Amino acid sequence: MRKFPIMALTVASMLSLTGTATAATTAADPVKHPKLIANPLYEAGALPATTCDEPPVKRNNRKLARAYIDAIVACLDTTWEQHLTAAGLPFSKPKVRHVDKIPKTYCGIKTDNEDSTTYYCDRTNTLIFQVGKTWLKDPSDMWLLSTVSYMYGWHVKKLVGIADAYDVLSVHSKAEDRELSRRSKLQNECLSGAFIKSVWPLKGRTTKDWNYLQSMQNGDEPGEARWYGKTATIVAWSKRGFATGDPGSCNTWAAPSSKVA
Repeated sequence: MRKFPIMALTVASMLSLTGTATAATTAADPVKHPKLIANPLYEAGALPATTCDEPPVKRNNRKLARAYIDAIVACLDTTWEQHLTAAGLPFSKPKVRHVDKIPKTYCGIKTDNEDSTTYYCDRTNTLIFQVGKTWLKDPSDMWLLSTVSYMYGWHVKKLVGIADAYDVLSVHSKAEDRELSRRSKLQNECLSGAFIKSVWPLKGRTTKDWNYLQSMQNGDEPGEARWYGKTATIVAWSKRGFATGDPGSCNTWAAPSSKVA
């Protein structure tokens, strides 16, 4: 099982993750901010069925992996533009950057030292990818597809106001801080599943590929700070999105704490 550092970077959200953000809204179980629990995104229905062709990838071929990422982002653009504009919600495409090495400080914070990683900076609406040996060992599975669609979820949430609403939540304890983080990340897992369902079946893929992807999920281990959620919880939200193809099923903010553990 593999677990890669995939996160959104903004000054406000990083402040909230460290428990130093201040605002008028207090987090609760479930969260009460209307832009989080009653966002228009949840009423827009299932994502439109579209076609997405996966370009070829090869082991240890960075050029092909980058082209693959660009193609999947283009598919995501098509799907989400149709969906959001049909619902009267704003849409703009994110920028995409590929780098050999992400700067030690990016979007206002320090980055990690992983050889393969990706970030979203909502200051510039940019997805940045560093494709290294870890991702290139076996890029033929669905993990890269899942990772890109997961990251795109940060952009969608910025567009519809979920990200900004998250940033103004007050945090009063480490436990509350981490639960909010899990709610946000688990929502991305569900949105990723919904997108994959909207382009399913993918040429050359079967249910076996989808099940294998779920077997690769790896949540917070015992003794770790619980920022992502348990493996079973991650799988449950991913499967929920795939089962419905509907972002409305991805309202992690209204779920009880037991469902985001």
